[in-house]
Amino acid sequence: MSGEYLAFLGLALVAIAGGVMMLNLTKVVHMVVALVFTFVSIAGLYVLLSAEFVAAVQVLIYSGAITIIMLFGIMLTRHQDEEETTTGGFWRKALTALAVFAFGIAVYIGIYRLDFGEQATHLHEKNTEQIGVALYSKYIIPFEITSVILLVALVGAIVLAKKEDEEAQK
Repeated sequence: MSGEYLAFLGLALVAIAGGVMMLNLTKVVHMVVALVFTFVSIAGLYVLLSAEFVAAVQVLIYSGAITIIMLFGIMLTRHQDEEETTTGGFWRKALTALAVFAFGIAVYIGIYRLDFGEQATHLHEKNTEQIGVALYSKYIIPFEITSVILLVALVGAIVLAKKEDEEAQK
């Protein structure tokens, strides 16, 4: 067993455990922390695949920004601190474990039968440069359209927030 294989197993187990914990925890802040573990371990898997740029974006965008937005959303909204009593706790956990096991078998069978054909040899060299060249030459129109859509969404969110402020002051 190589170190890369052991690193993959460790990161994959952390990603799966974080996802399962996020589904089974009851407090929202704990769910977000479990999600952070999943995001960071997925970034580690990207590093193992020689996609350092994608790993850095994963850490910056998902582990950082999205998690902070979720925490702000939790803090700024009203929610009850009382824990809900769930019925069928044992059966829920048993069905969740069975579903995770079935999903793992399906993924294993899918990967076992997967055939990529000839392996690319120069894919990991200068991958950030390759992404930049493709993004700003071949995909420049979708990139710019995405930026305009995000700008419209930002302006719309500001307008909606301002309307709610004006209604609250009346």
